Amino acid sequence: MQATAKDLRFHSTELLNTVKRGEEVIITYRGKPCAKLVPIVEDKTEDIIPNELFGIWDDNKQTEDVENYVRNIRKGRFHAN
Repeated sequence: MQATAKDLRFHSTELLNTVKRGEEVIITYRGKPCAKLVPIVEDKTEDIIPNELFGIWDDNKQTEDVENYVRNIRKGRFHAN
C-alpha cells in the first residue's frame, strides 16, 4: 500500500492499523517513496543457540576464589614497595 505524507499526518491511526494487519505501507513525499512502515516481528528467544564457550571456567579449580585469582594475576604488573 502507498500513502502520502499528508495521509500519514491526518490518517496515522488507519495506517498503523494497516501495518498491524501485516501489510507494508510506503510513504511518499512529493511523489517519491521516502519511508516504509512495516510490522515488527516478535523475537523468539527459544531459538537462541547457547554459546559453546559459556561456562568454560566452571571446572577450573583456580577460579573458585575469584578475588584471589585476580589478585595473583595482577601481582606481576604492580610493584609494591
